[in-house]
This record gives sequence, C-alpha cells and structure tokens, in this order.
Amino acid sequence: MKSFACGDVVPGCGRTFTADDEDGILSQVAAHAAADHGLAEVPPAVVGQVRARITATV
Repeated sequence: MKSFACGDVVPGCGRTFTADDEDGILSQVAAHAAADHGLAEVPPAVVGQVRARITATV
C-alpha cells in the first residue's frame, strides 16, 4: 500500500491519498489537482515531486 499527502507538495492542502501502487496514487492526485487546484494537466516537475514523496504504508 502507498500513500501521499498533497500538503507535501502544495503547502496548506490537507488531502491525503492511499492506493495499492504509485499509479493509483497518481490517478487520484491528477483528479484532485484538476478539481481543487485548477490544473488541467499536472506538469512533469510536479509529478516528479509527487513520486518523490509517495511513501509505503505498513
């Protein structure tokens, strides 16, 4: 299981995500970025930041 906190990339955002794998996290983050942060596309640099901050949960 993997997890990610949006606030690790976007200060002040409290959304967190969990999924079985990185792809699951990234798809949730893309939908959240569009709906809540106004990003129609997540720039590659931001995807890199998200990937770097995804953690494994126990």
